[in-house]
Amino acid sequence: MPRKRVTVVEDEADIREVIEYNLARDGYEVTSVPDGEEGLKKIRKDSPDLVVLDLMLPGLDGIEVCRKLKADSVTTAIPIIMLTAKGEESDVVLGLGVGADDYITKPFSPAELLARVRAVLRRGPLKEAQVSKERIVRQGVVIDAARHETKVNGESVPFTATEFRLLHFLASHPGRVFTRDHLLSRVVGENVVVIDRNIDVHIRSIRMKLANHRNLVETVRGIGYRFQDTED
Repeated sequence: MPRKRVTVVEDEADIREVIEYNLARDGYEVTSVPDGEEGLKKIRKDSPDLVVLDLMLPGLDGIEVCRKLKADSVTTAIPIIMLTAKGEESDVVLGLGVGADDYITKPFSPAELLARVRAVLRRGPLKEAQVSKERIVRQGVVIDAARHETKVNGESVPFTATEFRLLHFLASHPGRVFTRDHLLSRVVGENVVVIDRNIDVHIRSIRMKLANHRNLVETVRGIGYRFQDTED
């Protein structure tokens, strides 16, 4: 089986070398570049399986690189993990909003880096087709899209249409972080009148109905929500 290819875009040489060393030791084929412009060219040329992208880059920053990659049909499906400095919550929200798949906060351990890389590669790129998963089973929860039914511990539990769409969407992409704005546009819909933090209200209701499985829907502080990345 060919090795997965990872492109690292990071301007700090010591961090770049640590990432490259640990990924290579774990069996990945790694290419690293020090700035956004060069990174964008390299990614478009090589079409790697994953990009590890620093937010704060000289010249073309990480947000702009991410936006350009996701706007290009050739590179839009390539998963992106963003590297952020502690306290850059607003940048993380923006990064996820323009298409990043996950993020890692500096400083990070090699074990955390490898775990995130493996998880993102396992999930693969976000595709509309993935949302159509008809039957999802997690712990004692069964989400059946064909029947538009959710069972908790074997009992059918009524969810509103919006709650069901939201739960199904999150469960279809376990481990992936979604901002509130992303969920509002993708799940609730652009033509629905919403109020600030409307998603939070739906999430609270969903958790109440999930009862002792409420921990399946996780809050990512300052960012949004994700469904627990677990398999039965």
